[in-house]
Amino acid sequence: MQQRTPSKSTQTGSTPMGALTLIGLGLVGGISVAALQGCDPESLKEPCGPCGSIASGQLSISGNAQVDGFFTAVSDFTKATAEIQGSFEADVRALGQLYGMAEGSIDAAFITELKGRIQGDFMANVEGGIRLKYKPPRCEASVNVALEAQASCEVNADCEATVDPGMASVSCEGKCEGSCSGTCMGEVKCVAPSAGISCEGECEGSCQLDVAAGCDGTCHGECSAGCELTDANGQCQGRCAGDCTGTCELDARAECGGTCHGTCYAMADPGGCEGGVQCNAECMGECSGSCQGSFEPPMASASCEASADCQAQAKAQAEANIECSPPSLDWEFAFKAGVSADAQASFVARLGELRVRGAAILRGLAKAQALINGEIDGEVVFNPSPLANLTAKIGGFASAGISGELDIPPARLTCVVPAFQEAVTLLADAGTEFTASLALQADLGASLLSPM
Repeated sequence: MQQRTPSKSTQTGSTPMGALTLIGLGLVGGISVAALQGCDPESLKEPCGPCGSIASGQLSISGNAQVDGFFTAVSDFTKATAEIQGSFEADVRALGQLYGMAEGSIDAAFITELKGRIQGDFMANVEGGIRLKYKPPRCEASVNVALEAQASCEVNADCEATVDPGMASVSCEGKCEGSCSGTCMGEVKCVAPSAGISCEGECEGSCQLDVAAGCDGTCHGECSAGCELTDANGQCQGRCAGDCTGTCELDARAECGGTCHGTCYAMADPGGCEGGVQCNAECMGECSGSCQGSFEPPMASASCEASADCQAQAKAQAEANIECSPPSLDWEFAFKAGVSADAQASFVARLGELRVRGAAILRGLAKAQALINGEIDGEVVFNPSPLANLTAKIGGFASAGISGELDIPPARLTCVVPAFQEAVTLLADAGTEFTASLALQADLGASLLSPM
């Protein structure tokens, strides 16, 4: 299986972190002037009503659902990065203890030593290298969060919902996996019935081979040469160095010259799909499944003027709540000659812990790269990234505050000033401190995929 090293790309379209300070100053100046005009002078001695904050989680700060939706997005974003950071440090410390390291700060030196100890453990016990079995995590913005945020914003604007958000589809700017109302611009997915189908593409699952062929996985049947495990009847039940005749349990998606049992990925409908063919690419229409990348939240009320204005905050909240499935991580290997049974058992036990902790680290890394760089599995699918998008929107609100375009109740204006200052600081920290941690996560993640 081809392994992929976690990478980090330069995000296009992002706002430089240094500009956030200027944005914050402009916003404070602009809205403070509006506050002086909008509040009675006596009321300026105290805040115009109780003020919430992003840190406290009291996010009804401005009284404007479009603005408060972005405060919610910033709150969700910072919670996500804090959770990733906390989990990463906990997993790294646990691995450090597993490999006999002393306690210390989680920095580049600690990660370098941990990588060396993991590699040394493999080198001491394994002969002939390893074979990585890895299925990367799948990450996507939360469509449900977007729908709820959109509907809530529209209700706040007195819109009357005419669309059931639970049944709505989205205009997907990335890869749609599900039903597509228009043209699917690329690969389609077909779930095969129990009898299987002929797959003119790649099969995920098992492939019934009527004619001898190579098997990238476990061969159940006859193997022409080099079967690593046979049963009492002489049939192969393991990896086959030659050609396999029988059933090949595929390690990953691969071409199948026989009958595919599982999921077929092809450029055209292979026919016989259970539940119908599904798009697995860009959809030129509405996507009713999941969307890997940016999407436009649907309006709950097409006749309400505020609906379009609500979409930006709903999209920001969805991207701040990116969800990632756990990856599948394992290594195939052979022990060196002379490694005792006790040593083998100890090594396998350490691998079990490394597998669990490593999968959690790689899952967090995938989510972090999506949030900061807009990357999923080495490809930019959020452009601008969630961080860059939030940063740009905060700057847009600064301009709107100066021109008086924001519909914020006068009594709330003095609450909005510190909230935007807080948002600016939180996003700037994410652009510096968390990005530094992301480099450590990527370094360790690459080592886990290639520990020898």
